Amino acid sequence: MRRSIDDQYILSFGGGSMNPMQLREDEIGRHLAQAHESGELRSAESYGKPLKSDEGWEQTPDEFRMGFKALRNAGVAPPEIEQFHQRAELRSQVQAAADEGSRQKLQRELSELEQRISLRLEAMKVRSSL
Repeated sequence: MRRSIDDQYILSFGGGSMNPMQLREDEIGRHLAQAHESGELRSAESYGKPLKSDEGWEQTPDEFRMGFKALRNAGVAPPEIEQFHQRAELRSQVQAAADEGSRQKLQRELSELEQRISLRLEAMKVRSSL
């Protein structure tokens, strides 16, 4: 008699204490095996094809890859990218400033932001030797 994947799962772990991460990996494996048996995986457009590599993946230091990928998958840009956008906006505001007082205020904000960006990038270089 052939056992179902659920039966195999229950028999193989029968109430013993296991590492929670191992249980999660086993659960993922069980779902993948079920999807394979049902043919669900074969219907995927990318089935049997190599995975596409993300743009910039190879240039991203190893210690930043997972964090950046999680942010990207969540539709959120890394904080450094947001700072670059802020810098571009401030530069436009400096150029469009009507009077010298507001131009100086914006220029000061721009300088402070550029310092923060520089420090952040330097810290990233030190940690990962970018």
